[in-house]
Amino acid sequence: MLLSEDDARKLTAQILSYVKADDAQASVRSEKNSNLRFANNAFLTSGSTVEIGADITVWKKGRSGSASTSDFEDSSLKKMVEQAEKVAELSPVDKQYLPTLGKQTYKSVDGYADTTANVVFRDRAERTARIISDSKQKDVIAAGFHEARSRANATATRNGNFEFERSTFASLSVTARAKDGSSSGYFERGHHDIKKLDTDRVARESISKASNGRGAKVIEPGVYPVILEPQAVGDLYGRLRFQFDARLAEEGRSPFSVSRGTTKLGQKVFDEKLTIMSDPWNKDAPGSQSAQDGLPAEKLYLVRNGVVENLVYSRYWAETKKVKPTAGPVNMIMHGTGNGIPVEEMIKVSKKALLIGRFWYIRTTDARTASVTGLTRDGVWMVENGKIAYPVTNLRFNESLINALAPGNVEGIGVPERIGSSSMLPALKLKTFNFTSISEAV
Repeated sequence: MLLSEDDARKLTAQILSYVKADDAQASVRSEKNSNLRFANNAFLTSGSTVEIGADITVWKKGRSGSASTSDFEDSSLKKMVEQAEKVAELSPVDKQYLPTLGKQTYKSVDGYADTTANVVFRDRAERTARIISDSKQKDVIAAGFHEARSRANATATRNGNFEFERSTFASLSVTARAKDGSSSGYFERGHHDIKKLDTDRVARESISKASNGRGAKVIEPGVYPVILEPQAVGDLYGRLRFQFDARLAEEGRSPFSVSRGTTKLGQKVFDEKLTIMSDPWNKDAPGSQSAQDGLPAEKLYLVRNGVVENLVYSRYWAETKKVKPTAGPVNMIMHGTGNGIPVEEMIKVSKKALLIGRFWYIRTTDARTASVTGLTRDGVWMVENGKIAYPVTNLRFNESLINALAPGNVEGIGVPERIGSSSMLPALKLKTFNFTSISEAV
């Protein structure tokens, strides 16, 4: 069972009552997860877990110590606090320590659905059976993972703040592969309300990619125009919001640095058609009601019409620079101006481009320029004269995430779709994208 707000409030108060240190922050959590795996066109495993836990961080004369437990008995909670205080006595002074937050006001987020927290196993099994049946009919082999999770967490400080939040998330990923291993297709979607998770679409897209990817041709690496489906955009840009860190930028360690102490805040770094923001109350991909350091979440524009509008100041860095701290992004919403362009329209207006559904094994090569390397996977197609002409083999790329979205390089922006647990991302049509070598991956 998930913790109720009353139970969480009592537990955190109990933990804090044992604290003898100068300051403290206590957290309790409860999680319920269930999943169904299938592979080789057959059911594989079905499982569920229920977990609880508590954490405490204390500060004694500026020295911090932390401990945790998975037992809510009085004796275990007391021992957890004692252990944290012993650790604090042995720790060096925490130079970035600030007193924990006093009472804050949070605006609740609608990110919880009973239908997800209490998933109907029979319904999930029947949907999975349809995927397996469709895969057999299309002569491909399918594997996938269907997950539903629910959480109830709370945090309280010795200075009087308390925050409680519940959330849910359901997702389905399917990989379909030709029996001879020559082609593969992948598709994944998720939603906090399992009723809005279109499992038939996930199956249809992955099976279609595998079926249409047979007979891939080898092409030379180089610079190509690309059409990135939302999943590929998520693979590349799902964590871009964490690049907007004021400290990194001001210390010269960020793609938004100019020189030490100066940044690109207020500059048009991205294409003017592009906006990147965080909106905790977005109905399709709600974030959390609390942001970094427990600050109440806010609607925040990171990029508006291509201009870097905000950098995120942590409480510590804000105190250092004598500015107001930034709540920080709790989800990521990327969109363009006007109505989004469907992928089909992007294809129709392309004389030549690569259509890419997914990237994987992405690694940073230069944090200062947000340059990364990685591979395409699970389906790449050559587009010629407004039509998908033929599948091609996979390629390795080296590209700056910032340069790829630079002014003039973004030719089209699609309708945002929920990708992962907290992002709304569109398809993108980019003028240039740099591929460096051929990959043997399928």
